[in-house]
Amino acid sequence: MFLQLFQDLRAGGVPVTFFEYFAFLRAVEAGVAEYDLTKFYYLARASLAKDERYIDRFDRVFSAWFERMAAIEDPFSLVPEDWLDKGAERFFTEEEKAAIQEMGGFRELMERLKERLKEQEGRHEGGSKWVGTGGTSPFGAYGYHPSGIRIGQDGSRHRRAAKVWDRREFRDFDGGVEMGTRQMKMALRRLRRFTREGARDELDLDGTIRGTARNAGFLEIVERPERRNRIKVLLLLDVGGSMDDHVGLVEQLFSAASSEFKNLETFYFHNCVYDRVWKRNAPFREGVYSTSELLRTFKGDYRVVMVGDASMSPYEISEPGGSVEHWNEEAGAIWMQRLLGHFERASWVNPVPQEFWGGTRSISMVRHLMGNRMVPLTLEGLELMASHLR
Repeated sequence: MFLQLFQDLRAGGVPVTFFEYFAFLRAVEAGVAEYDLTKFYYLARASLAKDERYIDRFDRVFSAWFERMAAIEDPFSLVPEDWLDKGAERFFTEEEKAAIQEMGGFRELMERLKERLKEQEGRHEGGSKWVGTGGTSPFGAYGYHPSGIRIGQDGSRHRRAAKVWDRREFRDFDGGVEMGTRQMKMALRRLRRFTREGARDELDLDGTIRGTARNAGFLEIVERPERRNRIKVLLLLDVGGSMDDHVGLVEQLFSAASSEFKNLETFYFHNCVYDRVWKRNAPFREGVYSTSELLRTFKGDYRVVMVGDASMSPYEISEPGGSVEHWNEEAGAIWMQRLLGHFERASWVNPVPQEFWGGTRSISMVRHLMGNRMVPLTLEGLELMASHLR
């Protein structure tokens, strides 16, 4: 049974290994899931889906596998008796266990459900026998029974179902989808490079042990500088116009970058980088920098991340005066080339889904200027960005 899940996962693109599969089996045998379906799901996911990008694939495969297991003619033939007994001991009160026993026990309850489904034709509402809604039958939805089976109901009401036979839906974490702040942080951590700099104010435990051993047991305290992320990031954000559609997602990226990088400088532009950028937007643009000053101020060891949809008139990139906000003496393409000539490590993050890039001429132009270092704002995209900036 579990071997089929393992094979389905590998066929579904989840790179699970035999080592992980055997660890999962040992955990099941040790009773980690405690006869609980939800715990079993989380145990399987923690054991067999090694990375967040595979969680969505795992959920789809697990759901299909579980549906096949549930469709087995006699599923309880695969379930040990002690699983049902211990499950009953864990989840039911003495009153509820007595009610189930009056019906002949849990297995008898399941047998009666099968027979009832064979006999019934069509929808039924109310009453105490048929599988339906709003009644006191042990089978159905939106009714009440102390030991029933919930079928087709959106969520729990009385929390008395002996079994929930509803469709399971799990959040999509696939590598190709947009993310939340937490997933962005995880992706940006691939850029971190630590070094020990500054005053010696952190205990070096290994060094202290070695020094004490050399001193024949007399304590020697050894200290070292704190580890610091030495990566410096220059974040350039496109604001206004069509970027208003992506404000929420870009805010999450900014929040993730702010927490991950101590050496982070942020500036804003509109559509394309021209001869000026600015530090603050509201209520008026403040902290305006000429782009030439930006290049003089920040050394070439900064990693540059530009975030924008690159969706504009092609003339805004290729022609002098193409800016929609002011007269630019030189084309945006020239300023982009200067920027990329100064900062060797740069990447453009585009919140527009990649499948739509080909339909916008300006996106193709910016990709060309970036040397094809444009990535979508997804988990896989940010990981590719990290490879551009290393």
